[in-house]
Amino acid sequence: MTVNRLRPRRSCLAVPGSNPRFLEKAQGLPADQVFLDLEDACAPLAKPEARHTIVKFLNEGDWTGKTRVVRVNDWTTEWTYRDVVTVVEGAGPNLDCIMLPKVQNAEQIVALDLLLTQIEKTMGFEVGRIGIEAQIENAQGLNHVNEIAAASPRVETIVFGPADFMASINMKSLVVGEQPPGYPADAYHYILMKILMAARAHDLQAIDGPYLQIRNVDGFREVAGRAAALGFDGKWVLHPGQVDAANEVFSPSQEDYDHAELILDAYDHYTSEAGGRKGSAMLGDEMIDEASRKMALVVAGKGRAAGLRRTSTFEIPEA
Repeated sequence: MTVNRLRPRRSCLAVPGSNPRFLEKAQGLPADQVFLDLEDACAPLAKPEARHTIVKFLNEGDWTGKTRVVRVNDWTTEWTYRDVVTVVEGAGPNLDCIMLPKVQNAEQIVALDLLLTQIEKTMGFEVGRIGIEAQIENAQGLNHVNEIAAASPRVETIVFGPADFMASINMKSLVVGEQPPGYPADAYHYILMKILMAARAHDLQAIDGPYLQIRNVDGFREVAGRAAALGFDGKWVLHPGQVDAANEVFSPSQEDYDHAELILDAYDHYTSEAGGRKGSAMLGDEMIDEASRKMALVVAGKGRAAGLRRTSTFEIPEA
């Protein structure tokens, strides 16, 4: 079985699982991923019915080109197992991942993996196809993030949940994702880097959490740009107006994409017999080598996933 665990997730759109109108609208938005939410976006009394609403929309909706995810409730609640059983039994073939919030240790990922496996075997689904997204929302989860990332081959992403995290560490701010007053540096740098290192060590994607001031697109771009600069793969979006901004911020520029493709072509040429079997060479005024190739692969891969097209070609220099 081959599963694409590194599918595009520049924009991860949150949609309340209890709102049919939003579920309908989400299908037409250009988000890379849509996650149908049974947790914070659903009131407790609405959760049982929302499970069946989600199953209906997964089975009958048109989610072409999107990664389809359902966020269930966390293991400390009474809802989790029924969320998973109802959704996966009802719509397993039309579901890509289950997102587990407030993950605190590897055992919680193992438990979800086991439950998914039992459902898949019972229903005759392909075992192991459905992935897991692990959301880190408190200090205990962050302290165990490396073990969480390694807990199951189903894990695809590590997601930062800023609102609950800020509350759990008593951060002095009421604006989710913004810097707390009185601190002159980036208060989220350590958190984001620890999540990113755990994700990259296990070949997973790292996703930044939401920015709740949904009409402040400039503020969204600034916060998203911070995560993108570090190397994060995408960010949650809570409003259609944030989708295009996320797709733009987490895609390479046309100039950077073209340059990456030129590096790859030039490196292939110069390391070949025809190119002199060189370990390093000059591309214009820039020296390139194997390290350059690795960096270019990342940028080129993101550009291709974003649908960018080359506007320049490598020309073999005359001897």
